[in-house]
Amino acid sequence: MKCTYACGSQEHLLARRTFLGGVVAGVGAVVGGLGALATPSAARQLARDGKRVLVINMHGGLSQLESWDPKPGAPTGGPFRAIPTSVPGIHISELLPKTAQVMHHLALVRGVNTSEDDHGKGIYLMLHGRRQTPAADYPEIGAVVAKALEPLGGDALPGHIKITSGGGGRGNDAAYLGPRYASVRLGDGKPPSHSSRPDGMSDDDEARRQQFRRLVNEHFLSRRRTAMTDLYTYSYEQALQLMEQRQIFDVSLEPQKDQERYGDHAFGRHCLLARRLLEHGITFVQVSHSNYDTHNENFRFHYEQMGEFDGPFATLISDLADRGMLDSTLVVVLSEFGRTPNINQYYGRDHWSRAWSVCLAGAKIARGAVLGKTNENGTAVVDHQVDHAQLFHTYLQAVGIDSFATIDVAGRPVPLADPAAAPIKELLA
Repeated sequence: MKCTYACGSQEHLLARRTFLGGVVAGVGAVVGGLGALATPSAARQLARDGKRVLVINMHGGLSQLESWDPKPGAPTGGPFRAIPTSVPGIHISELLPKTAQVMHHLALVRGVNTSEDDHGKGIYLMLHGRRQTPAADYPEIGAVVAKALEPLGGDALPGHIKITSGGGGRGNDAAYLGPRYASVRLGDGKPPSHSSRPDGMSDDDEARRQQFRRLVNEHFLSRRRTAMTDLYTYSYEQALQLMEQRQIFDVSLEPQKDQERYGDHAFGRHCLLARRLLEHGITFVQVSHSNYDTHNENFRFHYEQMGEFDGPFATLISDLADRGMLDSTLVVVLSEFGRTPNINQYYGRDHWSRAWSVCLAGAKIARGAVLGKTNENGTAVVDHQVDHAQLFHTYLQAVGIDSFATIDVAGRPVPLADPAAAPIKELLA
């Protein structure tokens, strides 16, 4: 559905770039590696474990009171009930009846306090694990995971994919890890832009064209080889490999029954595509569901959006579990913040980062757990408060990445996660 409730901030606009153009135009120098994570023994272990991460970004600010931490009967609670789940004693909003049935696979973090009510800064800290600062830029979790979990010897397919409802292209979210680990965006869940061969070009024509390009590259590299030129070469070769495996991104190849189970709407198709990509070895996938910026008509909007989210999400969790993938796949449902317990004059909830919730599943995350508690009106955390930095450490540790490792950037060790924070041990099984 089209939402007209958003605050209209620039962070809600999606950049549009062409895929292959973005691959080449965004190339910059790549420096350093991932410290101990790049050693052959660590890489082999990670490849053997097949760890993967899926992030579902509830863009705009999902209301915790209409999802993971309902407060029925409280002055701030709103009109919806809390319902029991598959885990005795744990209740979530009645807007998530199917998700309630898979609660035994999930964990809820109800004590999140990030103290950041700005959209752009809020999502930055949730995806980077640090606050945004003019002094430094850090890679998003997708880039870190793509680097750390990269198979030994690299991979033909991109390891960092974002499925959006906007345009496709290449992201600028890898910072000093370099564009090799930047996201590839699949606009509207379609295969990457310009990943199909032009009509009228035969196999022989394509082979001769690529042979000529490689000869020219080799001649140039024999005299002027640098990290930048190596990255150009890698980008072109990866693009060719991607073109040869383009069907991996085609969700229409999934059985009709599966397409029906996930739903005939964008979010359902995107969740099914996410499952397909994870099954084919993509290390990091991010799916967005938007727009939860409900300053007006919060309850009507969440009734519609939670109804759309509930079925595909529960189906995805069940499928990952049934296929034996959940033990090796971390699933994170996050947002940039939550919504105010206070209900404004427009029946909306505003930005609220002091007491909200994140949902986790899979990998080393404890199953059927709840960590943290808010007070009876949901205005403050009263038990086990955590923040973005602790969550970032926890995400990495859950898939076997040492979050205390450093990245070598031009000879200077940069901590992989905020060194002032640590993982949430209670969440790690």
